[in-house]
Amino acid sequence: MNNQQTQSQAPTNDNNRRGNSAKSGKNTQSNANTPRRQNNRGRTEQRSATHEGNGQSREGKRLRTGKRGEVKPVKELKTAKADKPARQTKTGKPAKGKPVKIVFLGGVGEIGKNMTAIECGDDIIIIDAGAIFPTDETPGFDLIVPDITYLVENAKKVRGLVLTHGHEDHIGGVPYLLKELKVPVIGTKLTLALVDNKLREHRINDVKEVTVSPGQTAQLGCFKVRCINVNHSIAGSLAFAIQTPQGVIFHSGDYKIDLTPVGGEPIDLKTISDAGAAGVLLYMGESTNIERAGFTMSETVVGSTLERLFNENSRRRIIIATFASNVYRIQQILDLAVKHRRKVALSGRSMLNVVEAAEKIGEIKIPDNLLVDVSQIKNMRDSEVVVVSTGSQGEPMSALTRMANGANNFVTVGENDTVIISAKPIPGNEKLVYRVINNLYKLGAEVIYESLDNIHVSGHACREEHKIMHRLLRPKFFIPVHGEYRHLKMHAQLAEEMGLEPHKIIVPDIGDCIELTSNSIKRAGSVTSGSRLIDGEGIEDEKASVVIEDRRQLSEEGLFIVSVAVNGGEVVGEPAINTRGFVFDFHRDYDKEIREVIKHAIEGYDLARGNCDQLKRVIKNSLKNYLWKKTRQNPMVVPVIVEI
Repeated sequence: MNNQQTQSQAPTNDNNRRGNSAKSGKNTQSNANTPRRQNNRGRTEQRSATHEGNGQSREGKRLRTGKRGEVKPVKELKTAKADKPARQTKTGKPAKGKPVKIVFLGGVGEIGKNMTAIECGDDIIIIDAGAIFPTDETPGFDLIVPDITYLVENAKKVRGLVLTHGHEDHIGGVPYLLKELKVPVIGTKLTLALVDNKLREHRINDVKEVTVSPGQTAQLGCFKVRCINVNHSIAGSLAFAIQTPQGVIFHSGDYKIDLTPVGGEPIDLKTISDAGAAGVLLYMGESTNIERAGFTMSETVVGSTLERLFNENSRRRIIIATFASNVYRIQQILDLAVKHRRKVALSGRSMLNVVEAAEKIGEIKIPDNLLVDVSQIKNMRDSEVVVVSTGSQGEPMSALTRMANGANNFVTVGENDTVIISAKPIPGNEKLVYRVINNLYKLGAEVIYESLDNIHVSGHACREEHKIMHRLLRPKFFIPVHGEYRHLKMHAQLAEEMGLEPHKIIVPDIGDCIELTSNSIKRAGSVTSGSRLIDGEGIEDEKASVVIEDRRQLSEEGLFIVSVAVNGGEVVGEPAINTRGFVFDFHRDYDKEIREVIKHAIEGYDLARGNCDQLKRVIKNSLKNYLWKKTRQNPMVVPVIVEI
């Protein structure tokens, strides 16, 4: 990027770590200006340094694969000197007197396609670039991502994209963003590994990536982003304390307070408390489970349940469907498989990709000879294998759905199978999930799902955890994020209960621009926003509404095709009529009447003076009027004029 550098440095305000550094006489820092290495896609990556207990750096070697599969040694980055000042970009000088603008491009009033831009002066940073899967209201599309018109119009200001974690609703839109904006991408190892999978699919190269860990900071223009460890249903989840010229903005990311996590460290409540003590200007807190009282259960509860189910089904084949991104749960399944002397077969492309990526970076540990190809399980006894599959949300083409439909090439479900769906249906997916469950029962399997046992816990905080976060941060202003409107409203009410005055709380909509100073918060208009519907390469917004309406009409009311042959300004023969998805009342002679309508429409039209397009409109309008009057249906009518 022009006149811009990205920096990752060790934290300096953690009391425990500061004390340890003082004892050794040194502090440690990882700087983005240290040498970078090229990966096998030509992308520049930055890796964080490794620290010894005495604060000194060490130099080791790792192996990586080159462009043609060759193995090359790579030196670890050396830690920078502690007293080296952080470099500022030319645009990174404090913008004194300038307010901070927060622009919501997704993730408010909805669950999915999270994207927020923070702007001050000539600098913009983006938090997350998510996606959402289509609903019945958007038939036939592959994906829905935020409209980034505002960011494209201000492309010279964008300093980087920081990612809270690797779920689809936070990274699913990254490839589409990077096709239009060349910006650094900052995230943890697993998050970037999952992003890499997407970039390869889209053949996107030359992306600058900065790997960060909890406790480190990234300097992006005038913004200093500090990464804070939080617990969620995926490894490598972060909250951000963002130092701006007006004060600190704290973004929670997706989180829960889990003091006994299966993998990684518990949520860093000390650093969060320290941030609150130092002063938080604005808190942007996720709101997904705000309706639920109490606390979210720990992931260890699932492990105990799975242990019991393994014991109870020792002679049966076990099939477990879960989110591919929940590497901690997958690790628990792998550990139980080892304990119960079972092999593990992975089923589903995303499951294979995520497990491979997680193993490479050390987030999952897989013993040798534990995994077997799913094609081999037909030759194994039921008690010797556990299948870990995608499809916990009933996705039509997922591995589990194909098993339930008898269409999976490798796994045939039968009476000696126990299927565990270790997930809760996402709102809107209930019908799909229960259809899969019903089909599995029809095949003779025993099915265990959330309604029957504790085989899933949420990755989101409940009300009491939200109260703890508010109490620790003590923000001057508050904006609820990540939730449907009712979630945001309830979170705003909770903030009031915690003592925050109503005029210091804003419930945002997509497109809202919020202006923030050290003493005020207010709405400041709106920007171009909305959704971009992805179908192949993508459909722009102005075209999407027409396409959606056409598809809805086709799905609900069918299609009418009328073919008319024209020769020398005269109609030749009888029109040909074909229908799809349109139901006739066969007790009436509609076919004869329809032909009469078309005949009259053509007879009343002067072909010699007109053209074929005009004739199409005449036929279409006449037939649609007739069909509505007679059937109260409004199918799509497509006239076809064949000139011979």
